[in-house]
Amino acid sequence: MRSYDLSPLFRSTVGFDRLSRLLETATTGDEAASYPPYNIEKLSEDSYRITMAVAGFGIDDLNIVAHQNSLTVTGKAKKDEPTGQFLYRGIAGRAFERRFQLADFIKVTDASLQNGLLHIELAREVPEAMKPRSIPIVTAAGSDAVEVETPALTQQAA
Repeated sequence: MRSYDLSPLFRSTVGFDRLSRLLETATTGDEAASYPPYNIEKLSEDSYRITMAVAGFGIDDLNIVAHQNSLTVTGKAKKDEPTGQFLYRGIAGRAFERRFQLADFIKVTDASLQNGLLHIELAREVPEAMKPRSIPIVTAAGSDAVEVETPALTQQAA
């Protein structure tokens, strides 16, 4: 197992301690972390979808919680008494908890359960105050304001 020492980075930065926790979590892998299987799709520039295979779980068995920059999906299947004798039992119905770290301004917009697949829709919603904006430049004589747009800001705002 590798461990990274990020202390030199923290000498000149503030608030990036979350980065070290993310790297630490990403480098520690275990078998339980692969259940249930999931996909993460980028649908457009500002929308994403997480799809989880949750066969055997109903709507009442699943719980989705979005809090700050994390999304937690938990599942706890109700134990049904077997009606017959199993010769082989390959469908996993064990409880799980899956955590996803979300970037800033990512919000959960919708969740649906179809054909054993849980779809969680996410969207990036950047507040107007955080979007790039053009600043008018006024001449020293105080005449009419002339708006000058820089190409970089024009492309980002579009």
